[in-house]
Amino acid sequence: MKKTILYLILFLYQTSVFAQSNDAALKANLKKHITTLASDEYEGRETGTKGEMMSYEYITAQFKKAGLTPKGSAEFLQAFPFTRSTKPGAKTSIKINGVVFKGGDDVFPLSMSANAGVGGMLARVGFGINAPELGYNDYKDLKGIEKKIFLIQMTYPDGSNPHSKYAAYDLKTRIDTAIAHGAAGVIVVNSDPDTEDPKSVYKNKITAVTIPVLFIKGDAKSKLNEGEKWTIEMNAELMKEEATGHNVIGFINNNAKHTVVVGAHYDHLGFGEDESSLYRGKPAIHNGADDNASGIAALIEIAAALKKSADKSNNYLFIAFSGEEKGLLGSNYFVKHPTVPLENMNYMINMDMLGRLKTDSATVIINGVGTSPAWKITMDYIKIDNLKTKTTESGIGPSDQTSFYLKDIPAIHFFSGTHTDYHKPSDDEPLINYEGEVRIIDYILQLIHRLDDKGKLEFTKTKDDTNESTPRFKVTLGVIPDYAFEGAGMRIDGVSEGKPASKAGLLQGDVVIQLGDIPVTDMSSYMKALSMFKKGDTTKVKVKRGNEEVIADVTF
Repeated sequence: MKKTILYLILFLYQTSVFAQSNDAALKANLKKHITTLASDEYEGRETGTKGEMMSYEYITAQFKKAGLTPKGSAEFLQAFPFTRSTKPGAKTSIKINGVVFKGGDDVFPLSMSANAGVGGMLARVGFGINAPELGYNDYKDLKGIEKKIFLIQMTYPDGSNPHSKYAAYDLKTRIDTAIAHGAAGVIVVNSDPDTEDPKSVYKNKITAVTIPVLFIKGDAKSKLNEGEKWTIEMNAELMKEEATGHNVIGFINNNAKHTVVVGAHYDHLGFGEDESSLYRGKPAIHNGADDNASGIAALIEIAAALKKSADKSNNYLFIAFSGEEKGLLGSNYFVKHPTVPLENMNYMINMDMLGRLKTDSATVIINGVGTSPAWKITMDYIKIDNLKTKTTESGIGPSDQTSFYLKDIPAIHFFSGTHTDYHKPSDDEPLINYEGEVRIIDYILQLIHRLDDKGKLEFTKTKDDTNESTPRFKVTLGVIPDYAFEGAGMRIDGVSEGKPASKAGLLQGDVVIQLGDIPVTDMSSYMKALSMFKKGDTTKVKVKRGNEEVIADVTF
């Protein structure tokens, strides 16, 4: 008996030493990956930049080292197009009572402008605000303004106050209101010296309204103060700078019927000039150590582990997505141009921000467990040290698992929690909790192992917490927007069962172009329109379905 106990103690000791040795090697590898990807040399890994190229070259090299085979459209890479920025074109000009002012610093299109030219008489519409709940309406006493060129002051009736009670009526909302009142074009001026003029070059994705919109200042603006009647001819031209992002895709072919997808995004915010940065200061490199070099480091190490694993009942597809920070662009493109048939996909695991597990309460958040009954059943058997789990049901969330859920693929998202360095230059490598990330990786590998012989997971739809369900909205339409859509309107990428859109007969692929009296030209105008309704309201929604326009009644 003593000898048996001695052997058992020796076995447990050797096992413990082996596990510690493996964990030490894993931590060293994770640190290498994160230190590299989150270095200043990679300049924040913004999609379509040199930093993105350096990143996908590094990830490709690691995939090759792990023994993966390429499964992109060109070896390991899958390229996808996107709009990097928009700037004024040479055709931009305005003629005021016969005097021409060419495009430049004093005359340029705003981000929402259509590429178009129009002519007509000028109509001054004040601030262009119609706010019935505030008892304010610039259009109340204006008659016969249809098909005229509207002149709008860009500030608010109460000045440049950033906490204005009219703040919900931003310039984009006012342009939409002008269109609803029949404007042929809009001229915007700034008469408040304390308010900064808009910029003429835009880095964010642009979706145009249906009319030209020009901002003018200097001599052109002064000309509008001469005389009593004004005849306008205006031309707006916006030149889109197209760019290319790249997913990195590797494969383990076990000659199985089904394929498991494991993914993480590798792009980040570059120098923080993207509007999603929470940093307010001069441009600075956003290294994104946690968001999401930590997820990519895990992806590389899980790929290496599964290549050596005895779990062979599934094939494994590893995808490093780009364009996530710009609206899930890479994953959205992949599911519409899959390199493995979607019907062969078993389930998807997404890893976004695994590097900041809290030391006082080590809880990993697992989103999307409602997308298959198999998730909870399997997770009940997994125990990793003192790692706790917190789960949410919805298949919808602000990361790449959403793109797969919308294609009826069970999909979950591992996340170690929020922190004050999120989307700031301070999200740096020294703050990574490597021991915590190792525990999360162990959990994921156990989950994959336990699902290996379970066949194809059953997919279930969830009660989705959509991105439109934020505190400023009293209602939800119950749709998932297509954030990669660049046409006019808001394209529906998914419809939640039992919600207003579903009951109204709206379908995936429909493009919402009007909600109530408000034209919908992009996500911004859609959200503004949605914020006007409360529970119980009934209105009409107009959608473009193929080449037809369909009008439906919707009740919130």
